[in-house]
Amino acid sequence: MSKLRILYVASEINPFLQTSEVAEFVRKLPQAMQEKGMEIRILVPRFGLINERKNRLHEVVRLSGINIAVGEEEKPLIIKVASIPNAKLQVYFIDNEDYFHRKYVFHDKENNFYEDNDERAIFFCKGVIETVRKLGWTPDIVHCNDWMTSLIPLYLKTTYKNDPLFKDAKTVFSVYNNSFKHKFNNDLLDKVKMMDIEDSMLTNLQSADYYGFIKLGMEFSDAVIQTEEDESLNGLFDQTEEKKIETIEKDENFTDSYYNLYNELVG
Repeated sequence: MSKLRILYVASEINPFLQTSEVAEFVRKLPQAMQEKGMEIRILVPRFGLINERKNRLHEVVRLSGINIAVGEEEKPLIIKVASIPNAKLQVYFIDNEDYFHRKYVFHDKENNFYEDNDERAIFFCKGVIETVRKLGWTPDIVHCNDWMTSLIPLYLKTTYKNDPLFKDAKTVFSVYNNSFKHKFNNDLLDKVKMMDIEDSMLTNLQSADYYGFIKLGMEFSDAVIQTEEDESLNGLFDQTEEKKIETIEKDENFTDSYYNLYNELVG
């Protein structure tokens, strides 16, 4: 088995932030893969709840300074990095003052869903790809976790399909039950669009809701992981090609299952 390069992308990771099971999963699996000899990179948003001083985040100046287009606007991308205590793993944080310097993650203190969570997701997904390009690092597998990362498989199969760093990368998309009821504005599709993306490719996103993001992520990824049984998601999985869907139970063999899946995808 060759030494694979795996990029993990998620909305959160322990010990920096935990609001759902995603954080624990993205803490354990990369370390397990690293211990099996794989080369790992992890990218998450720098949400405002993450204490920079306590967690010893510092800016990576050579990676910062790109502007990311979201709709009509361009926003500066700041990259920070920190090490996970007691593990030989670094985490890169995607940061921007307008999108991430808030005291809450996806809802405000009145529990209202932020209207611009779609823009935050777009900025994050584009920022991840541009950061990896600046690192000059070629991933074999890009493992995306939860709805906020769901645009990455689309972008890699379209806008970046000829990029030497990504042209052979395989994408894995893990679906979690972190749904929301919010429906985004009509300009969502225009904001998501990039070069080589046609309207017909965004049909699944026309609903402009949680399920639209999930369906899009499933459509463009090479493998889909159903992390738990959930009746509200079953209909989505029924619409996807069988070869794509994997259910990996959280048992003592789960790291071996992912190890085998990654190697199988890369071939």
